[in-house]
Amino acid sequence: MGIKKYYSLALCSMQNTLAYRLSFILNFAANFIGLIAMYCLWQAVYDGRAQLSGFTWPQMQSYLLITFLVNSMLSYYSESGITNKIIDGSVMMDLLKPLHFQKARLAETLGSCVLEGILSCVLIGVLAVFTVGASLLQDGLTSFLFLISLLSSILVKFGIVYITALLCFWTMSGIGLIWARMAVTNLLSGALVPLAFFPPWLKSIAMLLPFQGIVNTPVTIGLGMTEMIQALQLIAIQWIWIIILWLLGKWMWSWAVRQITIHGG
Repeated sequence: MGIKKYYSLALCSMQNTLAYRLSFILNFAANFIGLIAMYCLWQAVYDGRAQLSGFTWPQMQSYLLITFLVNSMLSYYSESGITNKIIDGSVMMDLLKPLHFQKARLAETLGSCVLEGILSCVLIGVLAVFTVGASLLQDGLTSFLFLISLLSSILVKFGIVYITALLCFWTMSGIGLIWARMAVTNLLSGALVPLAFFPPWLKSIAMLLPFQGIVNTPVTIGLGMTEMIQALQLIAIQWIWIIILWLLGKWMWSWAVRQITIHGG
């Protein structure tokens, strides 16, 4: 019965995404425009160069496509839904429901991720046809490990997003928190620049943080840049962070609800 309740929440989240499809499509279009801009930028950087930091131009094209897929999953649309519950006070209704708040938000996030993932895959399929030289997931084992890593990256990102959203209990606006979280995540996950391009000291720091599990891990696995043992180790690190972030989020929620104050109420 417990799982059935959260499954129903996931379905409702999918329906809400379709109901507010204009907002969803505009957000998705913004990510797509960002992809085109990054493609043009890296095309100019690679002009006359065979490779940079171990990446050939075809690999970088594939990197950009996979990064777009990973970043499109659990977008701003999903994230703002969590922060808005806290900011507008509707979180009080969740306290009255026989549902685990953290699990309920995860179910809703996964529901919207299904639609985001389907649309992303369609666009990537179209772009891959017209992107000269791009090669994606060249064998079955790589595809399998990439899929596991991709699903794990969603959970890592959810953990970071959820913890950031809970900080709204101590602020009157979630926009600043969301933008700050996006800036840090995009930089340290490898979404803006592959971690291989970082100076050694910054790369070492980034590899110790959970953010690299969002983009760097699934992308390097998807491009076949790791051996199977290395890929499994990277996935194991993702799951270590998933557990740590989940427990941290659980602790923050318990702390927040004991001293909740919404609009002075």
